[in-house]
Amino acid sequence: MQIALNLNIRSRNSGLHYALHRKIHSGPQARFFMFGKMTNDLIAKSAIEKKLLDLINPIITDMGFEVVRLRLISGKEITLQIMAARPNGFINVDECAELSTAISALLDVEDPIIDAYSLEVSSPGIDRPLTRIKDFEEFEGYDARLETVELIDGRKRFKGTLAGINGSEILINVDEGTIGLEFEWLAEAKLVLTDELIKEMLKQRKINQNFDEKKFDTIETERLEEIE
Repeated sequence: MQIALNLNIRSRNSGLHYALHRKIHSGPQARFFMFGKMTNDLIAKSAIEKKLLDLINPIITDMGFEVVRLRLISGKEITLQIMAARPNGFINVDECAELSTAISALLDVEDPIIDAYSLEVSSPGIDRPLTRIKDFEEFEGYDARLETVELIDGRKRFKGTLAGINGSEILINVDEGTIGLEFEWLAEAKLVLTDELIKEMLKQRKINQNFDEKKFDTIETERLEEIE
C-alpha cells in the first residue's frame, strides 16, 4: 500500500487553494511498443467533462489562465472541480474567485448541468496532477507516479523521477533504468510530495505571488491511499 499526500495551504481568511461557488437552483533507455491507438483524458475524462471543458475553456483562456484539470464529481452533492493556473503555473485566491464568478455566470446561462451543484475553482496544489505534456518537462527532476490505460510489459503503474520528454514520450527514471512512455498512453499522472518539492514550490510562490508564509497557520494534508 502506498500513501499519496495532497497538500493544501489554507489562509486564516479564505483558502488560497480554492474559491467555492454554489449553484442554488440546480540506465539504458527502454521504449515500449503497443498495437492500437491509446489516447489519454488527463484534463477531462467523461463526455460531459469534455463538453464542459469546451464550454469554459475560451473564457478561462481569455482571462489569461489555463485549465489543468476538470472533474465533475458525483456523490451526496455534485461538484464541478476546475484546477487552473497562469502559464507560470500559479494562481492566487483572488484570481480563483474571479474565475469562479466568470465561469458561474457562463454556466448559469448555458445551464449544462441539470442538477444542483457546487463549483470549485482551485490551484493545482503542490503534489499536482500532470495533465499536459509541458508539465512533464517543467517538473523534470521531481518524483512522480504514472499510470497507463493498459498494461505495458505487464504493469500499469510506474514510480520514479521525471527525466523530461522526447517528442511525445514521457521519460522517467525507474529502478530498471530510464523508460519512455507515450503521452497518449497515460491514464493518471501526479507529482509525489517530497520535502524538495515543497521547498521549491513555496519558493516559486513567493517569487510569483508575493506569497507571505506568516498569513498561513497550517499546512493540511489529505491522505489518499493507493493499493498496488
